[in-house]
Amino acid sequence: MNKNITSQTVAKPRLLDQVRERMRYKHYSLSTEKVYVYWIRFFIRWSGLRHPLEMGVREVENFLTMLATERHVSPSTHKQALCAILFLYKEVLQIELPWMEQIGRPKTQQRLPVVFTKLEVQSILQELNRTHTEYGLFASLLYGTGMRIMEAARLRIKDIDFDHSAIIIREAKGGKERVIMLPDSLRTSMQNQIQQSRRIWRADLDAHMSGVEMPFAIDKKYPQAGHSLAWFWFFPQATYSTDPRSGIVRRHHLYPQTFRRAFTTALKQLNLHKPATPHTLRHSFATHLLQSGCDIRTVQDLLGHSDVSTTMIYTHVLKITAGVRSPLDHL
Repeated sequence: MNKNITSQTVAKPRLLDQVRERMRYKHYSLSTEKVYVYWIRFFIRWSGLRHPLEMGVREVENFLTMLATERHVSPSTHKQALCAILFLYKEVLQIELPWMEQIGRPKTQQRLPVVFTKLEVQSILQELNRTHTEYGLFASLLYGTGMRIMEAARLRIKDIDFDHSAIIIREAKGGKERVIMLPDSLRTSMQNQIQQSRRIWRADLDAHMSGVEMPFAIDKKYPQAGHSLAWFWFFPQATYSTDPRSGIVRRHHLYPQTFRRAFTTALKQLNLHKPATPHTLRHSFATHLLQSGCDIRTVQDLLGHSDVSTTMIYTHVLKITAGVRSPLDHL
């Protein structure tokens, strides 16, 4: 009986739970965690529920070949699935095998970003403001600052610095931080949004709700920080939700997917048929800055790009709109 108790005590968690545990240890985002778990589960099921330790390069390459030839996934999705499987072997199973480096990587296609005209941006912002003022402000921030959608969603009240006309982006891509401009035209709207967030924050306090999610271990060091107005979401979600990792019911920030739906609806209402997403507002921000003569290094800093070559993609868009006339027009 003691042997049974001992074996239960030292039993390892299930494989996918080990994946989640390792990803949280390395501070991967929740969205990346979900994606990696999806591909690892898919790989194992497709392989007949065999344990990854029983498989090798042949099974991995067969799986990736299936994705490319039968499912016709894009090169970026193909690469994502490969990264998930390599994470499983290297980080979870702690196996360094020569064949890992021999697996062919799909060549990622570099596409020109979709860009709105200034008139199109104006029409979209007006439409979103007409249907939902908060979404209009959210979209205005994406275009007016070049923020990514998750960067805007995760803004805290303390991140807005009206005195210096600045916004501090924390928990950005790659765990970096940066400072960007606060558009003067949004100052009043943002002050009004803070008052709206304050009312929601006060209602949560009165209802004795759990504080908002805190990064890293700040809630351990400062237990009341999650209940403070400074740490409250700038764009709080209207309803409560259950934290997927802790199981705590609390106020979450605005869901990016709800904004994406509103954004898509606005495009349909305006009969804009470009293959655009909210990220197109970021592309438009960069392109319009460069069109106005802004230095590319400044645009790089504002976008938070590590390498200026990433920012250079917008110069290709400028070549299209640089006013060069076709020789056909001179006939």
